[in-house]
Amino acid sequence: MKLCEGRIAVVTGAGRGLGRAHALMLATHGAKVVVNDMGGSADGRGEGNDQTPAEEVVQAIKAMGGEAVVDTSDVSDWKGAKAMIDKAVDSFGGLDILVNNAGILRDRMMINMSEEDWDAVIKVHLKGTFAPAHHAGNYWRQQSKAGKPVDARIINTTSHSGLFCNIGQANYAAAKAGIASFSIVAARELQRYGVTVNAIAPRATTRMTEGLREWTPEQLERRDPEWIAALVTWLCSPEASKVSGKVFEAWGYGYAVAESWQHGPLTQASKNPAELGASIEEIIRFSRKNAGIDRDTWLDV
Repeated sequence: MKLCEGRIAVVTGAGRGLGRAHALMLATHGAKVVVNDMGGSADGRGEGNDQTPAEEVVQAIKAMGGEAVVDTSDVSDWKGAKAMIDKAVDSFGGLDILVNNAGILRDRMMINMSEEDWDAVIKVHLKGTFAPAHHAGNYWRQQSKAGKPVDARIINTTSHSGLFCNIGQANYAAAKAGIASFSIVAARELQRYGVTVNAIAPRATTRMTEGLREWTPEQLERRDPEWIAALVTWLCSPEASKVSGKVFEAWGYGYAVAESWQHGPLTQASKNPAELGASIEEIIRFSRKNAGIDRDTWLDV
């Protein structure tokens, strides 16, 4: 059964890794795909504008009998993001799905991180999620106001680093945490137009994660991007029309709903800081520790 038959999708960063898997899986399930990729390096310092990765994905989709086009727009450029959304409409007659996947890595300890490294990662991930979502959201709002049926999807890519705060990735974690919160806000704002918004925190072996550590063959299989692409494809389908505002952890070992910030223990307020010590220590004692990246791991800070 093809879950996304006839639906029109834009997938950013779709030339390699997770984005490639998303594009191919969506096409396998009947979607027409705009394959966006600038062809740059994993750290964003490359020249870019190499259509080869995106073109290879397009050719693979066409070889299976699907429809796809290449797009090399910069997702973090306001006009480029709009051009990408317009390309879907111009090429295929509409838009139903936006998968925001493009990203770069520039890992450093915070005290060693340059302003450029901070700005580049925040721009590609955070603005590169907001800008396409903004333009797609406006397209769907116009469709809704014109009385046309809308059953649209935005899938954003957050990270365990953003949710659980990995050392050495202050820029990446800040951007990815922002994407998780942005996704929930966008879900609440766009529901009136027939749009669902969800986010995934994937664990997969891709160009961005190669060399981080050694994996066994079993672990590598469980880190295959197709495990994540399957969830993304389902979330993009009509079957998922009631699922919105969720953040999912995803890999071959399973899928989980990442629960958002919750209200914790409460104490009375005071305008005298000298009175606060005992009460603040008390609510800290009854609060849960911060979760670690590994499931069921808890940290003291």
